[in-house]
Amino acid sequence: MMKRREFSLTGGAVFAAGLCNLSLAQAQVGGPTAGVDYQRLDKPAPVDTPAGKIEVIEFFWYSCPHCNAFEPTLDAWIKRAPQDVVIKRVPVGFRPDFAPQQRLFFAIEAMGLVEKLHAKVFYAIHVERQRLDTPETIADWVVKQGVDKAKFLEQFNSFSAASKQKRAVQLQDAYRVEGVPSLGIAGRFYTDGTLAKSMERALQITDQLISEVRKKR
Repeated sequence: MMKRREFSLTGGAVFAAGLCNLSLAQAQVGGPTAGVDYQRLDKPAPVDTPAGKIEVIEFFWYSCPHCNAFEPTLDAWIKRAPQDVVIKRVPVGFRPDFAPQQRLFFAIEAMGLVEKLHAKVFYAIHVERQRLDTPETIADWVVKQGVDKAKFLEQFNSFSAASKQKRAVQLQDAYRVEGVPSLGIAGRFYTDGTLAKSMERALQITDQLISEVRKKR
């Protein structure tokens, strides 16, 4: 997990590898405990789902190696999620220079290209070692994926993307996000790899918290 406090306005991204050991072997035994395995929010975070649905948010950053490692596990979990659970991905903005990658996500989301390109962004950054951290490098990469540049830039520079970027920061603050990857549940709970001792266990805890929310509806 990449800790929020480790970021600085001048710091780079590559230092973060190895900041957190997400080994499942470290997972604690027994049921989750509030204040230990997850945090119960003092003030509920805003949710944007229809009545009867339970919102789960994954907070991530494309340049985070732990988010890259977690993506296949999360994707598999999403595919087997119950119908009353709505999973949303929210790119964090811990620093101003995170903004281009936030807008990248919101642009491909608006174009219906998340399923096609989301994992490819991680691959380009972490396997191919491409620097997708400026509007120019991002636009050039997107064109190579067969996407119309003008249509992409229209979404990338749109008022909608700017609004979603602002809301993403508000959400990360409302959930008091400590690092990425991390999970927000139903506007009430927060957990991450540090609290849960692994992101695999964070998903197990999320399942249990979803059940708790469902019982109290």
